Amino acid sequence: MSMDARDPDLPDLKKELDAALQTHKELGAEYESELVDSFMDKVEQRFNDTADRHVRRQLAEQQMAAARGTRPYATGADPDQPHGMGIGERFAFVGVSLVLAIPLSAIGVVNEGMPGLLVTWAGIFGVNAVHAAGGFSWLRRGKGPEESGD
Repeated sequence: MSMDARDPDLPDLKKELDAALQTHKELGAEYESELVDSFMDKVEQRFNDTADRHVRRQLAEQQMAAARGTRPYATGADPDQPHGMGIGERFAFVGVSLVLAIPLSAIGVVNEGMPGLLVTWAGIFGVNAVHAAGGFSWLRRGKGPEESGD
């Protein structure tokens, strides 16, 4: 994919750069800093416009997805939604639990043998199952279990 296909403003910037270089040739080095500043202001303005469009598009996509209910909240901000975590948070939780499983398994085996290993992995499985099921919603809300009905 060429650069022109990704950014429709790129040909305009090339024209402006060519014009600035031509002006530099005509006016000489004494106006070089002004020409560079002027061109960089134009580049910065284009960058800001592009970033602004990108941010607005992402916000609109997030609002549409939230309205359709097709994507869980990445921040866990909605306590009533059972899966209030994004994929990154879930992946990190699983990764951390597997990393911690190694020393916990060793401790279980050293102290109790095979029963210790089984209890350790039952605990790891239980924690991950509760996490995958959405956890205890009363923990996210800051209420006790008797207040939330869980």
